[in-house]
Amino acid sequence: MNESVAHIVVVGGGQAGGWVCKTLRREGYQGRLSVVAKEPEDFYERPPLSKAVLTDNADLPRLFTAEDVESLNIDWFRPRTATKLNAAERTLSLDDGQTLNYDRLVLATGATPRMPVAHWANNPAVITLRSWQDAQHLKNSLTPGKRLAVVGGGWIGLEVAASARKLGLEVEVYEVQPRLCGRSIEPEVASWLQAQHEAEGVCVHLNVSGLDLQTEDQPGVKLFCDGQTPKHFDVAIVGAGVTFNLDLARQAELDIEQGVVVDDQGQTSDPAIFAAGDIAQHPQLGLCIQSWAFAQNQAMVVAKALLGQDAHYNEPAWLWSDQYKHNIQILGIPQPGSQMVLRDDSTGPVFCSLDSDGRLTQMVAVNQPRAIKLGKRWIESGRTLDSNSLADPTFNLMQWK
Repeated sequence: MNESVAHIVVVGGGQAGGWVCKTLRREGYQGRLSVVAKEPEDFYERPPLSKAVLTDNADLPRLFTAEDVESLNIDWFRPRTATKLNAAERTLSLDDGQTLNYDRLVLATGATPRMPVAHWANNPAVITLRSWQDAQHLKNSLTPGKRLAVVGGGWIGLEVAASARKLGLEVEVYEVQPRLCGRSIEPEVASWLQAQHEAEGVCVHLNVSGLDLQTEDQPGVKLFCDGQTPKHFDVAIVGAGVTFNLDLARQAELDIEQGVVVDDQGQTSDPAIFAAGDIAQHPQLGLCIQSWAFAQNQAMVVAKALLGQDAHYNEPAWLWSDQYKHNIQILGIPQPGSQMVLRDDSTGPVFCSLDSDGRLTQMVAVNQPRAIKLGKRWIESGRTLDSNSLADPTFNLMQWK
């Protein structure tokens, strides 16, 4: 690392920001390390917020122990918001008037849940889930016997639906698209996923239109859709996508597409600025991959690159979701024209999408983590797969290691 890199500033106190800091210190960085974070808590993981935090009263899912965080010797600025970035002068202004000078800056600003209709935000019975505080609010609202509306049939909404059913609530899911999780999985997988929720007593509505949530005289919310008679719900969770927090990146005039354009080291179009986590586009796929694995592994590459190490990020997209008794792991992204091959046995189904040459483009494995490990090897090597053998549950996939 260049000796002039005396001060690294990380904007964002989530998982990506945490792994940047942890890796920097682990790899020997001795300079000043500052973190600007909107939330007062130490670094924590977000996946448990829709699951164990709701159903099992789990504590704050810390990313590292308190002792480990202390050992990172961070100058914390929290709860604070970075309001102005002057890339030419390498200064960052905060909402309390402070200004930080940096040698290198890491933007790990994450995303904000999207509220499709502005007035929903003023309704106390309408909740989004992103932070520890959001999870506490939602948990206190999930009383057995109450009625929950889930607006949005994506992963967050479905995980909350599964948690709410475990707690004994009546649950209905409303999705404007023709299938669940339509951007991240193939139709066959979406149909399987819908069937799991319906088997657990969730009512799933697809292709809904005219959706609105309005305050009632009684506590709760009135839901309108498709011109039908309005329904009363005690609480509504909105999981209708996110808006990436790109204000600082725009101020710095960084290259932006869906998110911040980065190379395989996380460096932006400004050599002094790196991006990590949700806002950083996957360098090969050109998409923002909102996953635990990307937030951790790409952030670790960023930290090593800041230290001048020869580290590069080239992993396929990988995310997971726990719903009911199922651990669902998704490797890769849907590709047009793929052939779906279903491999099913007593453990759980494995959905494999193959391109015209028989190469794996996406695998969705249910309760089959070993299959995902093999799938990663197949994608990385570009192995050609035989669809008949792949579909045969008696065929030993280890032969294709």
